[in-house]
Amino acid sequence: MDTEKGPLGRSAAVEYASWFKALADPTRVQIVSLLARQGRPMNVGEIVEAVDVGQSTVSAHLKVLAEVRFVLADSRGTARYYRINDACVGCFPSAADVVMGRPAPRAPTCGEPMGDTS
Repeated sequence: MDTEKGPLGRSAAVEYASWFKALADPTRVQIVSLLARQGRPMNVGEIVEAVDVGQSTVSAHLKVLAEVRFVLADSRGTARYYRINDACVGCFPSAADVVMGRPAPRAPTCGEPMGDTS
């Protein structure tokens, strides 16, 4: 089978689907946007205040975002601070290109699936 005409490889498809799913919620998009625009680690309280959603909801969304490595968490005493993972977020547009059958615009820096098209 011509791999350029065939579907994306299964492992890459699974990885990319998890990325798209993670951003399929408006609050998670707001959180990613906030962390990227602030350019600094933020605690849950700061994020709650900015997105105007309850603490437990924000914590659940941060867990989803951390699972796909869009955000990273650092502990400082009893608090956790979240920051954007620039490397993985930078791969997201490339993932969309690959899924649509276009070549990736640059070499990925966030994981194996980008090269797995078989």
